[in-house]
Amino acid sequence: MHIADFLSGSFAGACGVVVGYPLDTVKVRIQTQKQFTGLWQCAAATLSKEGVQGFFKGMSLPVTTISMTSSVVFGTYRNCLQCLSQMHDAGSGRNTKLEVFLSGMAGGIAQISVMSPGDIVKVRLQCQTESRQGGNNLLKPKYYGPVHCLLTIIKEEGVLGLYKGALPLMLRDGPSYATYFLTYTTICEWLKDSGKKRPDWSVVMLAGGIAGMAGWTVGTPMDVIKARLQMDGARETKRYKGFFHCITETVRLEGASVFYRSLGINCLRAFPVNMVVFATYELLTTVLKAGPDSMDPPRLGLE
Repeated sequence: MHIADFLSGSFAGACGVVVGYPLDTVKVRIQTQKQFTGLWQCAAATLSKEGVQGFFKGMSLPVTTISMTSSVVFGTYRNCLQCLSQMHDAGSGRNTKLEVFLSGMAGGIAQISVMSPGDIVKVRLQCQTESRQGGNNLLKPKYYGPVHCLLTIIKEEGVLGLYKGALPLMLRDGPSYATYFLTYTTICEWLKDSGKKRPDWSVVMLAGGIAGMAGWTVGTPMDVIKARLQMDGARETKRYKGFFHCITETVRLEGASVFYRSLGINCLRAFPVNMVVFATYELLTTVLKAGPDSMDPPRLGLE
């Protein structure tokens, strides 16, 4: 087992959270609250009412949990590739595109159990627009921080409440991570110089950014359903009876286009985030596996 992949994935995930969190907050609010109608309107309203800190609500827990989930994703992905390689090619490190796709899907699904509790806390805090200094009791926030939010959910909804939206989360991350890793490895193979085994770092960052956009293009519809189920009943009457009812009600009331309303924001956020994630991951993996003197770009397994 390659422990370096778990460690590198953990740090890379944390870096990605910091880079992309403000736009993630805007995305979640647009998906779940009708008073926000677009990127700039939501961003301006958040800045005016809550200041810069409004974009970073609930970030402390996601930094921790996404560090763990990224560790699981990248570690599972690389080790699945290694196992598949050993099965058919005596451990040469070369894999087919199908194996890359399946390993990416395995990584996406594997991290759900770790990710779901932190994700619902993140969404609840991001959608909480009330100020703690509000004079009117009705405008005071329900949650006073990540730990308080976590404990309140357990108290009011039970431990299973932390896994609200786990099904759409799995249906989002399985296919999207499969697309994510396949896109990344394919672009790196396309753009690397002929005669070289490894792409340049500029190619790694470009491929990472495009891979992030491709993954979110696949995952955005389920991301909308996930966020709505996670917020359902948190501050108002419960609207959805379950996963399928949420889909049918969403389409009935807002049309199918609602599933891609936040795609632009997701792609705008995904490019810089995943440039940072892949560059950080590949750099740390190279250093951990080959030592600090080796700063060459990574070797890819895809043939």
